Amino acid sequence: MPMISLADVRAAAARIEGHVLRTPMIPCDAISRATGAQVFLKLDNLQATGAFKERGAANRLALLSAEERAAGVIAMSAGNHAQAVARHASLLGIAATIVMPQHTPATKVTRTASWGARVVLHGETLAESAEHAHALAAREGLVFIHPYDDLGVMAGQGTMALEMLADMPDLEMLVIPVGGGGLLAGCAVAATALKPGIEVIGVEVAAYAALAQRLAGQPVSVGGATIAEGIAVRDIGETPLRHIRAHVADVVVVPERAVEEAIALLAEGAKVVAEGAGAAGVAALLALPDRFAGKKVGVAICGGNIDARILANVMLRNLLRDGRLVRLVLEIPDRPGVLADIAGRIGTAGGNIIDVSHHRLFASPSVQAAQLEVMFEARDPAHGAEIVRSLEQVYTIRRI
Repeated sequence: MPMISLADVRAAAARIEGHVLRTPMIPCDAISRATGAQVFLKLDNLQATGAFKERGAANRLALLSAEERAAGVIAMSAGNHAQAVARHASLLGIAATIVMPQHTPATKVTRTASWGARVVLHGETLAESAEHAHALAAREGLVFIHPYDDLGVMAGQGTMALEMLADMPDLEMLVIPVGGGGLLAGCAVAATALKPGIEVIGVEVAAYAALAQRLAGQPVSVGGATIAEGIAVRDIGETPLRHIRAHVADVVVVPERAVEEAIALLAEGAKVVAEGAGAAGVAALLALPDRFAGKKVGVAICGGNIDARILANVMLRNLLRDGRLVRLVLEIPDRPGVLADIAGRIGTAGGNIIDVSHHRLFASPSVQAAQLEVMFEARDPAHGAEIVRSLEQVYTIRRI
């Protein structure tokens, strides 16, 4: 069966030069300190559509014959691949149809359509969208552009590894998120050919660990809610899988919480906005620090298309987890001046009150008492604990 080589990846790099951004590779002290590794981030979240998918789409479309360009292309995707195919088809003057699941967020549908693509909403799942896309391709004579199970797409994605090793030749590991496997496969082919002995590590989220299950010879069982929807793929591509078996050192699975922590650490520590899938590589370092400690590690930040509301929720959840936001329920006597006393104690100690909810009628066991819910911001966990101790000297407190 056909396989791609370093020559194919280099040819793809020449083909897409000037059409895809050569993204920066930056050191990240915050993540290095948190993990014990020397961490360098490959910022493909800076691509025009916010994700690495442009590499594979640009290469695959550049390989089309004149007849195929005239016929037009079709793809199925819930987000990043859709925008990438739409953008590069528009740049080449090729008509593009994108089939997306019916419940795809409106912002993703709008962004895809803004590149001039015809968007068709069909199916409850990506698998149903794919089936419909194949039917449309056969009916209308369109060229199907698969998001990962395609040699041209894989070669394009592998150009990321070329750039990473050109910028940092002494990297000892590459950490690459895995959805369908195209990025991991392409990068592994390029990296192991350029630098034999380098470890290429794939990262999956726990709810969608299809590759780890396949490699272990287990039946694939995936599903459930995840913030890393960009890699929430049911089936690993068979073409990428062949390359992964040959070139990838290891595949690790990370919990959902580690992905949220990675998003927050990237935003606060590196000033980098990453979606869940884009932050999965950093999540691996946070969840398994011993696996990477002391190594020079290149991490692919492969996408930054995260909804602003979700990003805000992740940041707040992380602040609560690490003790910089503190939520308390206080049992208080129902008399004048108590609220002022509590606010004064928190403020005098340097805390910043974010929210207060006062329940007098139904929450307390006595009509002479009330229940107060308060959330305040502290400098760090120790500062938060100090404020709580000062309140506990006077009031009965429960943390929530």
